[in-house]
Amino acid sequence: MRPTTRLLSVSLLVVLQPLLHGQREAPEPTQPNVLFLLIDDLGWPDVGCFGHEFHETPVIDSLARQGVRLSDFYAATPVCSSTRSTIQSGQYSARTGVTDFIPGHWRPFERLVVPPIEHHLQTGLQTPGDALQAAGYTTGYFGKWHLGGNAEHAPDQHGYQVTERQLGPEFQESRADRPRGPKSIDFLTDAALWFIDEHQDRPFFLTVSHYAVHIPVQGNPVTTQKYRDKQKPATGVNHPIYAAMTEDLDTSIGRLLAKLEELKIADNTVVVFTSDNGGLRKIFTGLGEIVSTNAPLRGEKGTLYEGGIRVPMIVRWPGVIPAGSLCAAPTTTADLLPTFCAIAGTGLPEQPVDGANLLPLLREPLAEIDRSSIYFHYPHYHHSRPAGAIRTGPWKLVEYFDTGELELFHLGEDLGEAQNLVESQPGRAEQMQRELADWRKATGARMPTVNAKYDPERAMEWWSRRANKPINIEAMRKSYDSRDK
Repeated sequence: MRPTTRLLSVSLLVVLQPLLHGQREAPEPTQPNVLFLLIDDLGWPDVGCFGHEFHETPVIDSLARQGVRLSDFYAATPVCSSTRSTIQSGQYSARTGVTDFIPGHWRPFERLVVPPIEHHLQTGLQTPGDALQAAGYTTGYFGKWHLGGNAEHAPDQHGYQVTERQLGPEFQESRADRPRGPKSIDFLTDAALWFIDEHQDRPFFLTVSHYAVHIPVQGNPVTTQKYRDKQKPATGVNHPIYAAMTEDLDTSIGRLLAKLEELKIADNTVVVFTSDNGGLRKIFTGLGEIVSTNAPLRGEKGTLYEGGIRVPMIVRWPGVIPAGSLCAAPTTTADLLPTFCAIAGTGLPEQPVDGANLLPLLREPLAEIDRSSIYFHYPHYHHSRPAGAIRTGPWKLVEYFDTGELELFHLGEDLGEAQNLVESQPGRAEQMQRELADWRKATGARMPTVNAKYDPERAMEWWSRRANKPINIEAMRKSYDSRDK
C-alpha cells in the first residue's frame, strides 16, 4: 500500500471526528479497500436502523453507528437490472437503455407499447471494476449480476477479475460438500472471505451482490423458528421467513466485517451497503402471499412511489466519515461509480457520467450537493403504469405516460405521498414536468408509443418476453411460495 499523500489536507473536523465519536483514529489512505454490499429487493424500512421493529439486524445497525446513514438514497429505477446498469455505468438507465429487468414482461393489449430494452450492459461501457482495476485494485464480483446472461456479458468481461467462475479448486475443496445455504448467502460469504484472504496485501474492490431478500423467501430453519416464536409488533407484515432471511443476511455481513478486523484492515476499508430497488409487497400479478411492507413509504418495487425507489444506504470509513451521522441529501445509485473512483483516487471513465461524486458529502454529511434534481424513468408496466419522476429538493413529481396524469408531493411534509398538490401548485408542477421532459431528451430516453391493438378486456394479460406467450400466473405463484430451506 502506498503511503498516504492526503493526510495533511484532511479538515480539522474530520481529524477530530474519531475522538468525538469514540472511534479509533486512522489516517486517510490513498487507496483504501472497498467492500460493496448490494442486497436484492431490500426495502427502505427493512433493517433496524431504518425503523423495522421485528427484524433483528445488529450488524447492519452497528455499521450505521460507525458511519453515515443516507436517509434519502434512491435506486435510480424500481427494478433490478435497470438499477444495476446505473451502478455499473454511472449513467441513468434512460442512457444505458436497460430500463427494465432483463428480459422483462409485457402487456400486448394495454394502452401503450413499451419501448425495447437492451438485454445486457453495453459493450465498451466502463464499470467501477474497469476503473479501479486500472487504478491498481484487484477487483472481485460474487453473486447476482442480471446484466446479461451469456458468458460474453458476465462480470469478468466488465472489469471484474475474480468472479465465481475464477474460484479455484482450493476454494471448492475448502467448502467440501456444504450447501450454498438459503438464497446462497453462505456460499457468497465464503467466496468473499476467500477473496479478502487472498488479496489483503493490495487494494481490492469487492462487490458481494446477494440474491436475498428476493422472493421466494428462504430462511435458515433455526432462524425461521426464532421468528415464528417471537411476538410480533401490532403493525406491519412481520413475515417470519422474510425476517429470518434478513437476519441471516445480517449474520453473513458480520462474518465479513469480522474478517476485516482479524486481518487488521478494517480501518483501511470503505464498506458500502445498499439495495437495488425498493421492497416487494407481493408478486406483480397480484397473486401470492404478502411478504413485506415499505410503510411509512407508499408503494413497492416496480413503482415510482418512494416505496419502489427509496432504499437503505450506509457507508463506513473509519477516521474519514463521521460516525453515527445522517445525510438527508437526495442521492442515487448513478452516483456510486464516480464515488468509487473518488475513493480510489482515480479519474472518471471516458464516457458520459450522470452521477455525482458523493465523497465530499460523506465527509461532511450536512453539506449540500451541487445539483438541482434527480430523475427516474420507468416506461414499463409492472406493479404500476409506465411513468417518469423527478425530485427537486423536497418536491417530487410523478408523470404517467398513458394518460399524462401528474402527481406532485412535498416529501418533507408528506413522506407517504398521500396528498397530490398539482392543483394548488400548478406552476411548480409545470416547471418540474418541463425539466423532466428536457432530461429525457438529453439522455435519449426511449418512450412508449400508442398501442393500435389496445383491448380493454385483455389489457391486464401478462406475456413473457422470452417465450412470447401468456405467463402461467398460477405456476408463477407456486414457484414464489416461501420456503423454510
